[in-house]
Amino acid sequence: MTIQDATAPLRRVYVRPPRPADADAWRDYGWHQRPDPRLAADEHAALRELLDAVGAEVVEGRTDVPGDPDAIYAYDPALLTDRGAILLRPGKPGRRSEPAAVGVDLEALGIPIVATLREPAVAEGGDMFWLDPSTLLVGRGYRTNDDGVAQLRALLGPDNDLIEVDLPHFRGPESCLHLMSFISPLDRDLAVVFAPMMPVRLMDILRLRGIDLLEVPDEEFATQGPNVLALGPRVALALEGNLETRRRLEAAGVDVRMYRGDEISRKGDGGPTCLTRPLERG
Repeated sequence: MTIQDATAPLRRVYVRPPRPADADAWRDYGWHQRPDPRLAADEHAALRELLDAVGAEVVEGRTDVPGDPDAIYAYDPALLTDRGAILLRPGKPGRRSEPAAVGVDLEALGIPIVATLREPAVAEGGDMFWLDPSTLLVGRGYRTNDDGVAQLRALLGPDNDLIEVDLPHFRGPESCLHLMSFISPLDRDLAVVFAPMMPVRLMDILRLRGIDLLEVPDEEFATQGPNVLALGPRVALALEGNLETRRRLEAAGVDVRMYRGDEISRKGDGGPTCLTRPLERG
């Protein structure tokens, strides 16, 4: 097993259920609307049931981050490697308490913390994923800076490569645009993308590696169309809706599972990859 294979069958996954009291801070964290705590809890419970049904052991984070509705987006505070977890340092200041809390939970699960990023580095998990089991793809943008990239490169060491690509400006530093806002891996030779946001360098890298691209239509970018979680090779978890993206995925032989996320995804701009931190694959 290797957690550094982003599309191998999901065996164990970490999630953080929403806390009702955190909904009151929705404006401070840039959510579009206040999430309904009861409906959010129901949606997250259904998501956990779906993950369990596909054979993944679902573990829930227990260490609170009071007043932070973004804490449900469990992917961002840490990078998982085969040696253990690297705790990151979010570019969004309000999320700076999350890595320590996630670290406590991961250590309780027997996952070692091998390093923690230090100031002035900032980096968020949504800006990175394993392109192959020895290559980390990292987007340099407003949430992941040069120091963050440099520290990650040093921590990964000579056995792993790090490929950096520049992210687009989009709507500026106040808007959350991660690398995985516009690309998600589905198999070693397949990814779903929103092409207008893709850096040319990244398009070239994927083409040279023989990775086919399934393109999301313009009207489904803002509703998390490109943000899908690989449950295994060509098995994807996607936010309910985005009918054309689903049609294109299924036409390419992808088995698509859907979840409802009006409260936990649409209102906070966090899709299934954001809501989950895979811990074991293979």
